[in-house]
Amino acid sequence: MSSRLKDVAALAGVSIRTVSNVVSGSASVAEETRARVQRALDELGYRPNLAARNLRAGRTGLIGLAIPELHSPYFGELAGLIVEAARQRSWTVVIDQTFGDPDAERRLLDGTGGRLVDGLIISPWSLSPEELTAQARSVPVVLLGERHPHGLADRVAVDNVLAADEATTHLISTGRRRIAAVGLQPHLRNGTAHQRLEGYRTALRRAGIEPDPRLERTVTTLHRSDGAEAMTALLEDGVRPDAVFAFSDELALGALHTAHRHGLRVPRDLAVVGFDGIEDALYANPALTTVAPDKRQIAERALQCLADRIYSPAAGVPPLDIVVPHRLEIRASSHAS
Repeated sequence: MSSRLKDVAALAGVSIRTVSNVVSGSASVAEETRARVQRALDELGYRPNLAARNLRAGRTGLIGLAIPELHSPYFGELAGLIVEAARQRSWTVVIDQTFGDPDAERRLLDGTGGRLVDGLIISPWSLSPEELTAQARSVPVVLLGERHPHGLADRVAVDNVLAADEATTHLISTGRRRIAAVGLQPHLRNGTAHQRLEGYRTALRRAGIEPDPRLERTVTTLHRSDGAEAMTALLEDGVRPDAVFAFSDELALGALHTAHRHGLRVPRDLAVVGFDGIEDALYANPALTTVAPDKRQIAERALQCLADRIYSPAAGVPPLDIVVPHRLEIRASSHAS
């Protein structure tokens, strides 16, 4: 095998160690170098016996991914990117759905869920930071989201406070003053909604607008139906916002649906901004302005964290707190009237 690795290394113009790292996914390799090595692997027809290698190392080659909802466009898109990035490391992803159930999240974290995986990427909705800290871990874990387990696990997240601030500031810049926030979820413990509410309020106060509790709406889930119901309640309560910042694109799409049903012109009568950067936002009517986290980077950074923990468990690297970039994609739903 070493002679075959040597041939690949010679063709790619890199060291044998670099080829090995690309094949195993065991270390960070620059994308241009990884691509060059992969071309050499393909040209020479090199196919490592990963099953035998994993067996010798006591590994399965399986990575667990636990997300709250498979039917969520955001998590569906993210899962696809994680599967794609894992395939480049010759890993297979086993996907589980927790529905945000705390018992399901605990079982996956402590390994009693019955899945034989080398590592786990999980987006916990119901466990507090204290519970995450106390939870036993049978394999390396990477957390997606806002709850930080006191430095005991790697975490990959977006800066929700900053992103919500930017979204709300954009709406204010178009002349909006009665901006509703749709998406509060006090029943969950992941902190996402709380952070987005904080960013929303910060932007309002900076502009000299005192937050109005009547414009802050709680939802049970982040689905279209919840957004539609929240928008209906806002209109029926006589609050009449001139803009909506929804904490997910699905909520925003639901709000758009209700606005159209009530004869509101978007964005002239009502500007709408969502969050998540899902593909559906681009094809809404009108196209939806949205905060788009870099989902591809979320996937790649999470998998790199797992690779580092799986292949170098004794390296002594402290848990990482990784914040990935986002961008505000301004579209027709929030243009100035």
